[in-house]
Amino acid sequence: MKKGILVLVTLISITSCMKKEKMNHLSKSEKAEGWELIFDGKTTNGWRTFGKDNISGWKVIDGVLYNSGTGSDHGGDIVSEKEYDNFELYIEWRIDSKSNSGIFYHVNDKVEDAIYKTAPEYQLLDDVGWPQKLDASQYTGANYAMNPPIGAAVKPIDEFNSTRIIVDGPHVEHWLNGVKVVEYELWSDRWKENVKNSKWEKYPNYGKFKKGHIGLQDHGGLTRFRNIKIRRL
Repeated sequence: MKKGILVLVTLISITSCMKKEKMNHLSKSEKAEGWELIFDGKTTNGWRTFGKDNISGWKVIDGVLYNSGTGSDHGGDIVSEKEYDNFELYIEWRIDSKSNSGIFYHVNDKVEDAIYKTAPEYQLLDDVGWPQKLDASQYTGANYAMNPPIGAAVKPIDEFNSTRIIVDGPHVEHWLNGVKVVEYELWSDRWKENVKNSKWEKYPNYGKFKKGHIGLQDHGGLTRFRNIKIRRL
């Protein structure tokens, strides 16, 4: 009996190690499909602070990328060094209590002083613990302040969620934990109407660009990221 228990414990230990080894890793099939890691799990190489050449405030611990946890509207948001037009992005994240962050695409940091003034945002939020009532388009999975998520289910605060963002020409999809929660067409009549009726009306460069950087927000409270990978479409 004791031998059987020992074997079981050993198998659990091996399985756990295997799972850890797969973090921030591409399989052979993923490589064949054109996926690339844009976070190596060890450093912040490939990233820089929005509008700057360096990076500060972010750190890597045990294969996970942490923001500073103290950011603001003009804080330490970071962007990928590479630019992308059409792509599928996969990223896992975990957000602390009462925290707020986001994932951006088509970021242009040459024309504005804040990341949100040019780039659409996939919202990340502590939906359950957020102290104030928000508009439906401000919860996790939303195209922030534009399109509310439908059927979004965020995992408990101590677990990682998975996000997919697909941008194929004007067509965009937001996925959360395997469920498509938002779908929209960039630059369509409906898009333009949403912009006109939102806070983005006063930002002429919002959503304007067809190519740009991937961005991660350091907005307020702690957010962790891992397994960040992308493939061009």
